[in-house]
Amino acid sequence: MTLESQSRSLRGVYGISVMSELSGVGPQTLRLYERRGLLTPTRTDGGTRRYSESDLGTLARITALIDDGVNLVGIRLILSLEAENSILAARIAQLSESADGQA
Repeated sequence: MTLESQSRSLRGVYGISVMSELSGVGPQTLRLYERRGLLTPTRTDGGTRRYSESDLGTLARITALIDDGVNLVGIRLILSLEAENSILAARIAQLSESADGQA
């Protein structure tokens, strides 16, 4: 994924009603997930929530975990660990490239 497409996937473009329609998750549930720290939509200057493609992917992951019987506290922990693993994997790849360049 290029830097531009990654940036675009993080840009909040969907309002809560569109996000609800795209995901099949009700607006109240989306607000609950935000209060619990599972989703962090951006806000406009007026305070309107704006969800991104990345948020849509996170919501799909949340839905899958709920379907597997995981509670919201567990989901928050799983999402946190997955994010940490992604960061560490990127760092390992960066270090491997650096080591390959020196060899």
